[in-house]
Amino acid sequence: MESATNSNPASPEILPAAETIPPPEQIYSCPNCQHYITDGVLACPDCGTLVYAAHLNRIGAAAASAESEGKFAEAHELWKSALEWLPQDAAQAGQIRAHMATLTGRQAAAEDRQAKWKKRLGPLFPVFVAAAKFKSVLFLLFKMKFLLGFLGYFGLYWALFGWKFALGFTISILIHELGHYVAIRRRGLKADLPMFLPGLGAYVRWFHQGMRLDQLAAIALAGPLWGLGAAVACLGLFFWTHMPLFQALAYTGAWINLLNLIPVLGLDGAQATYALNKLGRGLILTSCLVLFGLMREGVFLFLAAGMGWRMFTNDAPEENSVGTLAGYLALLIALGAFLYFVPDPGRMAR
Repeated sequence: MESATNSNPASPEILPAAETIPPPEQIYSCPNCQHYITDGVLACPDCGTLVYAAHLNRIGAAAASAESEGKFAEAHELWKSALEWLPQDAAQAGQIRAHMATLTGRQAAAEDRQAKWKKRLGPLFPVFVAAAKFKSVLFLLFKMKFLLGFLGYFGLYWALFGWKFALGFTISILIHELGHYVAIRRRGLKADLPMFLPGLGAYVRWFHQGMRLDQLAAIALAGPLWGLGAAVACLGLFFWTHMPLFQALAYTGAWINLLNLIPVLGLDGAQATYALNKLGRGLILTSCLVLFGLMREGVFLFLAAGMGWRMFTNDAPEENSVGTLAGYLALLIALGAFLYFVPDPGRMAR
């Protein structure tokens, strides 16, 4: 149910080349501290934040993809374009220049190997090239892991609850994970397709560098937001068809997405909490207790307990993300109200 982050490049994926990445719009205030930025300033003079970090992330994701495909010349040009948006004395600029030198060496080595093989194979060289391109077909087969995981997830719940509920439930989980996936890709970052773990959940593996905590929180909360949308859609189908199946899917989906906001382990609530300071966490804790008192939904006690524990961890930032706090609270209230007003099919059956 969560989104897993990683900084290492994974399987290749087509991303824009340097000439297709549009330049960013001129920024006049620091993305972190809102300090006024004049033309040509690339790092905030107040807090040191890179002004065009989002654009640099997009370039970095495209360059990493090009490198994973062996397109070292293209990756070199992409990294070169990134230097235009970095202060020349920045540590990142020095790292990029060193990496570009490495890419130049790798490109030369690749061309040397190709020349040697062309000489050795003679007229058979085109056959060798065709065989190498066959790797692209093999890569597509790796995308099958998404389908196989989806089918395995569906098969498990089919055995437990029947195929109709299993299909609806698996699609609801997929919609939740697509919320993460779309939020990640909208920010120009690389992400794998959702991975399903039958009996455990699902996650999206993605790759980031230097993102702000509020952006990471927005990606985490996108999953429960899309999950809420799936639950609302199931409720609409229930009102339209009067089939108890859709009522069960609506209630179950809302309950799981609310549970996923508990700020522990790798759940989405834990990822979002990193953007909340002690005050923000205290407000969430208090809100969960109030919501439990109003709605009598036991999951709010687990949410309160989790946030109570996070009040004493050493990972709270000094500044609170107001957007994260508002989004977290809105999801708590919306999902809680959904469970309160939509009858639990299990209790009705008893």
